[in-house]
Amino acid sequence: MFRSHTLFILFLLFSIFIKVEAQRHPGLTLTQDGLKIIKKNINHAPLFKITYNDVKAEVDKWMLSGISVPLPKDMPGGFSHEVHKKNYLMLQAAGNIYQISGEKKYASNIHKVLLAYAQLYPGLSKHPSTRSYAPGKIFWQCLNDANWLVYVSQAYDCIYESLSQTERSYLETNLFRPFADFLSIENPAFYNRIHNHSTWGNAAVGMMALVMGDKDLLDRAMYGIKGMSALSEFDNDGGRIEINKKAGFLAQIDDAFSPDGYYFEGPYYQRYALSPFILFSQALANCKPELQIFSYRDHILKKAVTSLINLSDSKGQFFPVNDAQKGMSIHSRELIAAVDAVYFYDGKDPSLLSIAAQQGIVTLDLSGFETARAIHQGKVKSFIKNSINFRDGSDGKGGGISVLRSQSGNREFSCCFKYGVQGSGHGHFDRLSFSLYLDDEEILQDYGSARWVNIDQKQGGIYLKENQTWAKQTIAHNTVTINEKSQFNGNTQNGELHASDYFFSDFSNPDIKIVSAKDSRAYAGVELHRTLFMVHDDLFKQPILIDIFGITSDSSVNADLPFHFKTQYMASSFPIDVETTSLKTLGSSSGYQHLWKEGSGKLNQSPYSVTWFSDGMFTTQYGLSDDDDEVIFARIGANDPDFNLRKEPLYIHRKKNKKNAVFVNVICTHGAYNPVDEIPNQPYSASVKIKLKCHNQQYTIAEITTADKNIWTIMISHDDVGLNKVHRYEVGNLKFEWEKPISIVKTIK
Repeated sequence: MFRSHTLFILFLLFSIFIKVEAQRHPGLTLTQDGLKIIKKNINHAPLFKITYNDVKAEVDKWMLSGISVPLPKDMPGGFSHEVHKKNYLMLQAAGNIYQISGEKKYASNIHKVLLAYAQLYPGLSKHPSTRSYAPGKIFWQCLNDANWLVYVSQAYDCIYESLSQTERSYLETNLFRPFADFLSIENPAFYNRIHNHSTWGNAAVGMMALVMGDKDLLDRAMYGIKGMSALSEFDNDGGRIEINKKAGFLAQIDDAFSPDGYYFEGPYYQRYALSPFILFSQALANCKPELQIFSYRDHILKKAVTSLINLSDSKGQFFPVNDAQKGMSIHSRELIAAVDAVYFYDGKDPSLLSIAAQQGIVTLDLSGFETARAIHQGKVKSFIKNSINFRDGSDGKGGGISVLRSQSGNREFSCCFKYGVQGSGHGHFDRLSFSLYLDDEEILQDYGSARWVNIDQKQGGIYLKENQTWAKQTIAHNTVTINEKSQFNGNTQNGELHASDYFFSDFSNPDIKIVSAKDSRAYAGVELHRTLFMVHDDLFKQPILIDIFGITSDSSVNADLPFHFKTQYMASSFPIDVETTSLKTLGSSSGYQHLWKEGSGKLNQSPYSVTWFSDGMFTTQYGLSDDDDEVIFARIGANDPDFNLRKEPLYIHRKKNKKNAVFVNVICTHGAYNPVDEIPNQPYSASVKIKLKCHNQQYTIAEITTADKNIWTIMISHDDVGLNKVHRYEVGNLKFEWEKPISIVKTIK
């Protein structure tokens, strides 16, 4: 009797367990409870309904085109690559459409496509391309294979209950488990390290593990592969491979982000890397709520999202730090999903709704629905982007990146200043470099990467060789190059060992923003110290940028400070000897081999000035100079047989044989020109005078006078960062006294 009763109870418990298990599909990004809310209230979330209809129309069109699962052979941009990419995006979308609409044709089509892959996959060897350190099977690299599995896991989750046990077993045996094993235990150099590639791999294995209920796979995703021997080397992109030092999804969250949410490879890759972090975390929040993954490491995923938004210009385009294709923005599908998920799972911050409203599209799950409903209910608050510092390095001790912002009327003046870690294989040798913007218009630009993503004509869309020989080199950035050699001699491994150092910042005055950083390791025996001031001067319509760049060296060096301006040179205050019939390169290495010398001029007065025109406005740079300084005008494009580089201009302020030197520059935008009415407005800047009162190892003091009226006295202590110390310096009859390491004081004549 007792035994029968016990067996009956066990039977009931087993039945309940099976029932609970059955109810958890879908359970990754879509859930049963979420679907009930969506279906009941869809008319109260117009943006969600618009997104649903648009996605449904796209999926319907894809389904009408028939099933295509070609033999993998192409690089990005090629036929097979693009078909497989389209397939995984549409499979995921079709799964959501199936669950929301209930129309079985979507589940049926997904199953047919997955069957085609299950028939193809067992016979696949590695991709025929040998350009990756970890070739995939469906794509040229395991990274793209992991992309595929992240999205397809969601599709499988959505149709899981529509399949028989036999059908599920066939897919898992022939496709999903071999796929997960291939990404992980067969490719530990791809999977078992701290890198955005591995994050995608961890998420892919983990999300499929949750769908299949496979604890071993889930442990592999969360904690990495156990028992692998240590290995440290560099992959074909220059990215470090570290096996069994730390690995797995939680280690990625621990090490990839700084405490402020900044991602070490820069905003372009932060956007890309966010996708697996967010999608897998969303799945864990739904399937393993006890982990409280969105609260992990002091809500680091929310910080990652908000830091990324802050690292964009006024139009939402990300500042092109490190390897970055310009134009990537808050409208990327990765950040759309991240904004919705973080809003829903971590506090429902109403300022994120303003970003979602700008994006104009939401995800087809409960997080997207609740975001859309909140927008419709008028809960939106503006996301305010102020001047801000982000620490770099997982411990926050790797320097950082700063954004200075000033509003003038309805326009935003912004400056992105980089002084952090190398950024692994995607990092550039650009310590203490900055780029400058008026709204989304580049005043001084960062080149970004030399790559045409997914453009087959450009070597299949991979990074071009010029990314190494030009885009990463120091001269390609607005920072000092010493002796025509890149920082760390262009060696990524050496660059990885050291970060720059944050020195000081002060954003408390709305009219004056200050940030300062130092680097003593990029060049042996040379200390670099750069301080930027964004200043509202009432004699200029827009803020002015004051840039003081000090160099202290153990021996005499040559120092080149380039200005990567945009579009059209206008005028200069010094004569230029222009090369009119033939061109020569500026050098043979470190990026100089890619520069045609177009002219040069001796600086016969100080300050000198250069004016250029771009995007309908004028910009003038005023610079302090010594008698033996020169300016070299150059253009990118030498030694570029495949026309891979943009033929853009720059000029270089060169100082020769200096042990202790300083560049002092003032950059101001002014005027406008309309090609329709052909009337220039203020094509000449208000005058700027620069006087150097002191520059030594301890202090730099400069005086900048605008329009013979406003005098800005800048005082910098190079060594003492104490906030309460009073600094004093006397030169002749002049006495200077200031508090804090750096001060700027305005007086009027």
